Amino acid sequence: MIINMLDFPIIDTHVHLWDPERFRMSWLDNAEILNRRYALPEYHQYTQGVEIEGMVYVEVDIDPHYTLIEPRWVAEQATQDPRLRGIVAYAPVENGERIRAYLDELVSITSLVKGVRRLLQAESDNAYCLRPDFIRGVQILAEYGLSFDIGIRHVQLESVVELVRRCPDTAFILDHIGKPDVKGQLLDPWRQHIDALAAQPNVVCKISGMATEADPEHWTIKDLAPYVSHVIAAFGEDRILYGGDWPVALQATSYPRWVETLDTLTIQLSPEAKRKLWVDNARRFYRL
Repeated sequence: MIINMLDFPIIDTHVHLWDPERFRMSWLDNAEILNRRYALPEYHQYTQGVEIEGMVYVEVDIDPHYTLIEPRWVAEQATQDPRLRGIVAYAPVENGERIRAYLDELVSITSLVKGVRRLLQAESDNAYCLRPDFIRGVQILAEYGLSFDIGIRHVQLESVVELVRRCPDTAFILDHIGKPDVKGQLLDPWRQHIDALAAQPNVVCKISGMATEADPEHWTIKDLAPYVSHVIAAFGEDRILYGGDWPVALQATSYPRWVETLDTLTIQLSPEAKRKLWVDNARRFYRL
């Protein structure tokens, strides 16, 4: 039985898979719920009741020695489940021009690599992404036909707006709507920064990872509503995508509950706009 009200299969643009017994992921050491295997069998189990047409794997902040092994492993997983159609891999874009050797190796691994992500959320310098070499590395991605997933906290949004302005040829996607302080019900200046980012034509927004930014145990649909409505108004129906953020989201929600929540929060969308959010925009942006 399908639990969501959608009458078509969806594309999940933010799936993580990992096995701590195979790869070292230091950040899992103190994450009790997450420090175990979450691979394809577990994904199938946790997403029961939701029809999923396709998936995009997003890098998992794996320890540096494993970063080029990661996309190879994911490509192997894709042979087990053809729904895994895209990979957003890690790349050290802060190396500037020297990133070319890394990208040459990365794109040779598999055609499933559609983009890269270099997480910024843990950087103490909120303007880290504006360092010259970082900007240059992100600019070079366009030459390889790769997009850049933006993984940040809301306090870094202002700098990211400037990064996007300086990289007009690179396609960007904002993960987790910029991680606003949902728990603290803080809307500004997040809303102003979202508007400034949405004004740039080369960026889209992934509606994902929101429950974990709210009160994990007590959040309600009402808590998330003003954030979802604002990104839809800012980016429009052609530049929003659904993401499950599994298994990280398990810290705050089950997979079906998140699908039901976003379905409820977007009930005002037309049937065509719903298909864009849940399927079409993902297929177009990640070139699936």
